[in-house]
Amino acid sequence: MRISEFSYELPENLIAQYPTKKRSDSRLLCLNTSSAEIQHRKFTDILNFLHSGDLLVFNDTKVIPARFLGEKETGGKIELLIERLLSNNRLLVQVKSSKPLRSETRLRIYRKNTEIIEDLLDAFVVARVGVFYIIQFDENLKLQEQLFIHGYVPLPPYIKRSNDSKDMDRYQTIYAENDGAVAAPTAGLHFDEKLLADLNLKGIDTEFLTLHVGAGTFQPIRADYVEEHSMHAERMIISDRLCKKVNESKAAGGRIVAVGTTTVRALESAARGGDLSSVDSETDIFIYPGFRFQIVDALITNFHLPESSLLMLVSALCSKSMILDAYNEAVEKKYRFFSYGDAMFIY
Repeated sequence: MRISEFSYELPENLIAQYPTKKRSDSRLLCLNTSSAEIQHRKFTDILNFLHSGDLLVFNDTKVIPARFLGEKETGGKIELLIERLLSNNRLLVQVKSSKPLRSETRLRIYRKNTEIIEDLLDAFVVARVGVFYIIQFDENLKLQEQLFIHGYVPLPPYIKRSNDSKDMDRYQTIYAENDGAVAAPTAGLHFDEKLLADLNLKGIDTEFLTLHVGAGTFQPIRADYVEEHSMHAERMIISDRLCKKVNESKAAGGRIVAVGTTTVRALESAARGGDLSSVDSETDIFIYPGFRFQIVDALITNFHLPESSLLMLVSALCSKSMILDAYNEAVEKKYRFFSYGDAMFIY
């Protein structure tokens, strides 16, 4: 399959630049994969599509302030985006710089307040690893206290504005728990406290896993054919408790409803051997049409970029043509797209 087959026309004005006033105010396109029927609802109507006995699985990763400004020892400006925390003083990062960085290059990381540079940290380049660099700070850091205060929320590149004060809260799920993501698991952004309480009242169980979304999620696919693409690796953690709940729900006839594509990737990675098992490891699973799902029965997700691996993943749940028809209808109905946009329920 060619990557170009997973394309659609999207007017730029439909790319959401800000979140809705309330988390659950977004719209919801519901796609029945058996009948291809499409319904246009509001997100809180998700309650009408879920049943007692279903299990919703959320990704509780927490977005860290992963975008940093700095300069080389020569004075050249740089911008860093954390891909992964390697230790208390080592990071794997993407770097925007006028020239590639050499090993041992000294760096100064700072936070800029108007035109005043403050709160400097010193680091150096250890090595280059593919498109990333390993950098090391001169001393062990308490990340929350010493490093994260220098960072900015890493909004996706298609959000064409500067960070504002609300992004620190709204580009984060309300149940975020484990530091490590540099992009939000955006399907979860639609859930607020009331909606979670309403799920509980209806007898719909919930559980959590962790997959730390890496900066590679923003990288475009450079291959011509789907089968030639290699996914970046991301860390995932699945507990015995979740495995037990999944098995019990399936045995009782309930559905496993993944909240977000990251949850799908983690669940299906952990079930590659046939049975779902607890793990603390990395996954580079690439899901596209033809994939046989072992665990996931339904998916709550946002709308994804043309020719992206995530669009290929959602196409695997039904068919490419069905998904593209739904996307074209969403464009016609002026849904809001991508991270701060509206949602879709595929069941």
